[in-house]
Amino acid sequence: MISKTLLLSAILFLKGAEGQKSSQSPALDCPSLEKGDGYTQSEFLSRLAHECRYDRLLLPTYQTGEVVYVHASAYVYFIQPAEAHDLNFKLHFLLQLRWTDPRLAYTLYSPERTKIIGESDLRQRIWVPHLYMSNEQSSSLMGTDSKDVLISIAPDGEVLFSRRMQAVLYCWMNLQKFPFDEQKCSMNLESWKYNASILRLMWEKDNPVRLSTELHLTEYSLLDYWTNESVVRGDIVNMRLGGAGNYSALKFTFKLGREVGYYLMDYFIPSMMIVAMSWVTFWLQADASAPRITLGTSTMLSFITLASSQAKTLPKVSYIKASEIWFLGCIGFIFSALVEFAFVNTIWRRKKVVALKKVNSKYILKSTLTPRLARKELQKELQSSPQLTKSRSCSSLQQETSSDPAGPGYNNYLTVHSFPSALNLPTITTQSYDELIASGGRPRTAGSEGSDEPPKHHTWTQMTPQEIATWIDKRSRVLFPLLFIFFNIIYWTFVYCL
Repeated sequence: MISKTLLLSAILFLKGAEGQKSSQSPALDCPSLEKGDGYTQSEFLSRLAHECRYDRLLLPTYQTGEVVYVHASAYVYFIQPAEAHDLNFKLHFLLQLRWTDPRLAYTLYSPERTKIIGESDLRQRIWVPHLYMSNEQSSSLMGTDSKDVLISIAPDGEVLFSRRMQAVLYCWMNLQKFPFDEQKCSMNLESWKYNASILRLMWEKDNPVRLSTELHLTEYSLLDYWTNESVVRGDIVNMRLGGAGNYSALKFTFKLGREVGYYLMDYFIPSMMIVAMSWVTFWLQADASAPRITLGTSTMLSFITLASSQAKTLPKVSYIKASEIWFLGCIGFIFSALVEFAFVNTIWRRKKVVALKKVNSKYILKSTLTPRLARKELQKELQSSPQLTKSRSCSSLQQETSSDPAGPGYNNYLTVHSFPSALNLPTITTQSYDELIASGGRPRTAGSEGSDEPPKHHTWTQMTPQEIATWIDKRSRVLFPLLFIFFNIIYWTFVYCL
């Protein structure tokens, strides 16, 4: 019985001594910082950031509750805008963050030490702000196996954290004026863990963003760049560890202008030449169906192939782009040339001549577009007129007497008839010689009896269908280029002035 009591007392004594030893061990195991200049950098850092006096999970100002200000700067040495259909760009840059951690101030312990420099191993020992890029598609650290991460600690506790990164960032482009567009792309840095009441992000006052002197772009030119600070709203409570609230954010925006030299040489100038080639059909005879159809369809297919090669590099957007306006305009001119051939070829194959009041655009187009029944009635009217007088031009008379085995040509055949209108047919009356002299040599008709005015006659012209087709082709040779020039004036004014 006594032995059991002694054994129990011994166990309780040993446990108490062990507990007392464990309560005193942190103070005994915490390394001293005195005479810090005598230690190497690694030894002094291990003592300075020891767990007994430094907790890397806590903010530098957790004891005072003040806001931690993190100053940022970036050095950009590579920008590669991706294809437009990807809506992103690649960025290589050096990101530097600067803040003050009073717990790392070592001026009193190691006055001769100017700076502590370390890499990724030092990052695992101290507190580092957690930032992320909100428009990031992918990112990674650059460098060797240990990656390019550099941290320096000043004697007053100022920490400078640098890391070299490459990131693919989204850029929501507006392609309405493609390929004459200007894009604004940005890199957005936001705080992930702490809201704005605890941590604030700020750009450095002097040169927050610097560009490499060797920075060159291929498809774009860098027009401008700027930085700004903002606060974003975190509405989803469980999205961030800090919960809902306002989070500090930084934005670096650069403006890019697309270089149009490539598109002018490979798209616009070739398309102009293709449209001009479609006008060659106006110099071919209207009944030359095979060459005119071949020329029209080949120019149409060539332009569609040229345009589709450019369209493959663009995203499928709902709005119309400037390149598509050019495409529709050129397609319209090429298609109109095909329609013009179908129109003149249809007129060429007509058999009967067409009666015209005057040889101008109004009456020629009106007569050619008149329904067939109306044309037949007009032809009967002309044939039944009792005073139909025919006269021919010198060129048509020469063609009739020509010895050309193919017969008289169509292009210069012109027949002129003078006959009274069917709606106001005058009646020829006889009059004496004295009456004729008294009337000034003008014959008197029943329609003009008792009046000194001469009778009204209408001069009508007859043109063969072949002459009308040739007439339309000649006007098209001038009209189509003028309309295309006018279209270019409007298009390029819209592109560069709006």
